[in-house]
Amino acid sequence: MIQYEGSIYRPPSEARSLILQATIGCSNNQCAFCVAYQEKRFRVRPEADLFAEIDWVAGAMPEVRRVFLADGDALVLSADRMLRILERLYDKLTNLERVTAYGSPENLLQRSVTDLKRLRAAGLTMVYYGIESGDDEVLKRIRKGATAKEIIEAGSRARQAGIDLSATVILGLGGPNLSTRHAEATAGVLSTIAPRYASALTLMVEPRRPGFKEVFGDPKWRMLDAIETLAECRLLLAGIEADGIVFRSNHASNYLSLAGDLQKDKQRLLKTIDDVLDDPDSRGIRPEHLRSL
Repeated sequence: MIQYEGSIYRPPSEARSLILQATIGCSNNQCAFCVAYQEKRFRVRPEADLFAEIDWVAGAMPEVRRVFLADGDALVLSADRMLRILERLYDKLTNLERVTAYGSPENLLQRSVTDLKRLRAAGLTMVYYGIESGDDEVLKRIRKGATAKEIIEAGSRARQAGIDLSATVILGLGGPNLSTRHAEATAGVLSTIAPRYASALTLMVEPRRPGFKEVFGDPKWRMLDAIETLAECRLLLAGIEADGIVFRSNHASNYLSLAGDLQKDKQRLLKTIDDVLDDPDSRGIRPEHLRSL
């Protein structure tokens, strides 16, 4: 049987995937906006336990086609250990088509392009990559643990290795004072990395220890309202220059659901935002009571 510890978080696109915990919690667990792993002590699961679960799945659910390796950053594991896990998965699950995981800049920077290519060849097809912001001031204040330069370098290594990236950015992180530079710098990072997928979430502050505002360290910081958030999203979209990015802002945290391919659908997406900004009372904005993480 599969044994899960604590709450399990996975990307929306992994709703039909088998989730296996290769690690427990998050090795960083410092980001000011994140409450996912506050109650977990980070550790690596014993390999024997994980392999026993894989073997059980092979007998009980041989139809499995997708596997997501949890928790917060399974890529913290060494390349050799990840290779053993991937080999076991594809050996035992004969219908398996893809394996994915969350990955941080630190995870990717700790290994070479050569090692990442080995992981790709072994079947690691995509990494969910939290960029959050492209502005160094915002990144420092939210305790991301990486600079914009490091985020670009780490993401570029994955791309060079042939691993698809599903990058996530968060609207509203900088509050009103840093909104413009947050949006413009984040657009620059996305343009440079050119991930296969890019998703914009909207900041929702949940109870945590310490609180977001306390970590951010600016007594004047406040949440953006819906209109300010959409204006920031527009600035972000307008600034992305890379081609071939599948863009989404259809997460439940967002005030406006957007979906399209950049650059092909860029003008349509911008017009959708403009139409709502011109008529804030329209039904296009998601009500607060329907927003969630």
